Amino acid sequence: QVHLVESGGGLVQPGGSLRLSCAASGSIFNLYAIGWYRQAPGKEREVVATAAYGGIKTYSDSVKGRFVISRDDAMKSVYLEMNSLKPEDTAVYFCHLTDFATRNTYWGQGTQVTVSS
Repeated sequence: QVHLVESGGGLVQPGGSLRLSCAASGSIFNLYAIGWYRQAPGKEREVVATAAYGGIKTYSDSVKGRFVISRDDAMKSVYLEMNSLKPEDTAVYFCHLTDFATRNTYWGQGTQVTVSS
């Protein structure tokens, strides 16, 4: 079993920055993909950024150039640096992990990000 614990959400003004963290615990090796999704009220959950083993990263067009995803495999953690935040970035952000060995997927509990003046 793998557990994901997220932190770093909060209230920021437009143009501000936040850094989200997600730490994985349990039985897991380094062959996994991990990333961030978000869900705004009344909208479907959407992918924000992903990081596969080996350094392959993807970003949604709406955050490209503003957000940076990074992995620390020693700590079994993933981070999302969010810069130049906009009100439309307001959402619950979820950490997601796919274990290539077991083919299991896991979700974090979500952390609220609110961008407002």
